[in-house]
Amino acid sequence: MYRYILLIFIMISVQPKVFSQTLISTDTLQQDTTRIPVQQFDVADLIRTIIRPNSKPKPVQTKSAITPMPNVAYNPSIGFQIGIKAVAGKKLGNDPNTLMSVAATSASITTKGIIYTYLSHNVYTPGNKWNLQGILVAAITVTPDFGLGIGLSSGDSEADRILTNPDRKGYVLHAQYYKISEKVYKQIKDNLFVGAGVSFDIRRKIEDRNATDTQTPYYIYSERSGYDPQDYMANGFLFNVQFTTRDNQNRAYKGMYADVGVRINQSWVGSTKNAVQITTDIRKYWSLSHRNPEHVIALWNWGSYLTSGSLPYLELPGTGKDNNARSGRGYTTAYFKGNNYFYSEIEYRFPITRNKFLSGVTFFNVQTTHDNLGTKLFDHWQPAGGAGLRVLFNKATRTNLCIDYAVGNYGARGLFLGLNESF
Repeated sequence: MYRYILLIFIMISVQPKVFSQTLISTDTLQQDTTRIPVQQFDVADLIRTIIRPNSKPKPVQTKSAITPMPNVAYNPSIGFQIGIKAVAGKKLGNDPNTLMSVAATSASITTKGIIYTYLSHNVYTPGNKWNLQGILVAAITVTPDFGLGIGLSSGDSEADRILTNPDRKGYVLHAQYYKISEKVYKQIKDNLFVGAGVSFDIRRKIEDRNATDTQTPYYIYSERSGYDPQDYMANGFLFNVQFTTRDNQNRAYKGMYADVGVRINQSWVGSTKNAVQITTDIRKYWSLSHRNPEHVIALWNWGSYLTSGSLPYLELPGTGKDNNARSGRGYTTAYFKGNNYFYSEIEYRFPITRNKFLSGVTFFNVQTTHDNLGTKLFDHWQPAGGAGLRVLFNKATRTNLCIDYAVGNYGARGLFLGLNESF
């Protein structure tokens, strides 16, 4: 366990010039004062050029109005998604050090029968004195389920073998899902915040419509842990410490983001069972070039660890269960899961066109968890990797349309479409 933790911190503490010497063969770290700047070009400029061929791209601004757009996405978990989405980004006040505030709302439907609506925000008040983060969700979900653990057979009984499911036979769980979460952070020092909040996660009418009996991982886990298989609530309090120096929330070129939190689920606020979780979210970005700052090495580590109590099956941390549901490209959501979960990813981002309209990424990730039946955290790892294309959607907020193809084990692979970087 310690060697893997040490490896992560060594990677995070590596100096940028090490990466630049490895990946950049020419000296792009020096300012090039002879090069004529190229104006950035985004989707709005493309549409404007088609409608008015002689028009020029608009300059980058420090704020962006609300931008409605089609909400088109695809990944193996949800199928093909279509809907409407609106995003906004703006710096509040006149302090140049204030971080950009972002908000989004969407309503969509997918080919797998998922109906999903949400409203989210991440707001920094002038001077970053306060940071407000929250989300409201109402959805009809269809969740693929591939059992508990990291893909190794554990236990002696037939129920144990079904629960850990080493062949990754898929089940599908249907449910109604509602989420209310809000955190308020106070800046106590430059870039350092402490915060608290609440989160209510509610699932109703849970059913496996394809199951011929109750011998599926979901039903076995729920029976053993004392949960009603049809509905539950996981309600609790959040306490977090956040440190951020990244230059942009949507697509950082440099800086760091770290958030360490404790979640305490309590029955007296409606939670089906009590639980205490520790969560970690650490991201580090190095720009490899002054001339082309879009050459970036990005590292991400996300973890969740249950210290006491019990979690419902669908709330267990795992693949794609981070706040933005973007981890584990190569696998469907919750492909691997357990009470304790550790995930790491490295990504190289690079420009393709001089006007920044097209760029690309390559990435590699690993994850590990345990199954409570013998396989422990860090005993076994599951890798995945791939590459992707980026289309600059909004140059004011550095918003990208993302098209990724990733491959994992057990024949897992797929196309992942989304808005903004995975981390």
